[in-house]
Amino acid sequence: GHMVYYPVPCHLQKALNFLGHQKGDFPVAERICEEVLSIPIFPGISIEELDYVAKELRAF
Repeated sequence: GHMVYYPVPCHLQKALNFLGHQKGDFPVAERICEEVLSIPIFPGISIEELDYVAKELRAF
């Protein structure tokens, strides 16, 4: 499958709340978190699986 790679930017992670950052402090990072995808690709992926991934990306 696929998923949003980093759904919450680092500066908004609960573990970093002590730094005091708020939504809007790093707008580029926040936008990228909504746009970057993690696609399934690994050394053992078959040609058929690659074809499927490519087909789904084109449809996205």
